[in-house]
Amino acid sequence: MKQTSRAQKVSFFVAILSYIAAIGSLFGTIYYAAELGGDHPVAASFGAAVVFFVGAGIVLHVIGRVDLPNLKIKSTREHDDKPDLK
Repeated sequence: MKQTSRAQKVSFFVAILSYIAAIGSLFGTIYYAAELGGDHPVAASFGAAVVFFVGAGIVLHVIGRVDLPNLKIKSTREHDDKPDLK
């Protein structure tokens, strides 16, 4: 089983929150489009929020579930015996 870092777990959690926000925005879009009409700026804004939250959710979901290699920079002690250049 692959090991996921803390950042990947947070990314996946935020992706779930983005999906939930997209569902809420979808309901807002449907409600305001019925009340105010589909051409109203409020309905259009909720529609844009649906697109944004779905896109962010997909990106964060992929980041949270992909098998990333260890990206830490390994520190070497190679430069310790060289004098500082001043």
